[in-house]
Amino acid sequence: MNINISNSSGEPIYLQIAGQIKTMILEGKLREGQALPSMRVLATELRISFMTTKRAYEELERDGFIESYTGKGSFVKAQNLEIYREEQIKRIESLLMEAGETARKAGLTMDELHELLDLVNGGE
Repeated sequence: MNINISNSSGEPIYLQIAGQIKTMILEGKLREGQALPSMRVLATELRISFMTTKRAYEELERDGFIESYTGKGSFVKAQNLEIYREEQIKRIESLLMEAGETARKAGLTMDELHELLDLVNGGE
């Protein structure tokens, strides 16, 4: 499994692992029913503690991305993409609220803010 960990990102390692596995599942790189590496194997591969991988798997299970069975391992669970989409919309709303507040402080008009959003999205 190709997982990249950054010690300088400021994000806890277990969240980096969980986030990357979520992305692989949602992009179809990991499919429903597919077995994940054991927590110990993943910890060894990434050269991190077992407890970190355990925490990442617990996060994935709590969020409904995997199912774990004692003695059998952890497997990708069928996904409800609408739930994921809703989570992303909430995150975008939060970021836009922050951007809007920053724009107000800088004295930008709504037209200027829309223009910036168009530029960020690759528009003209």
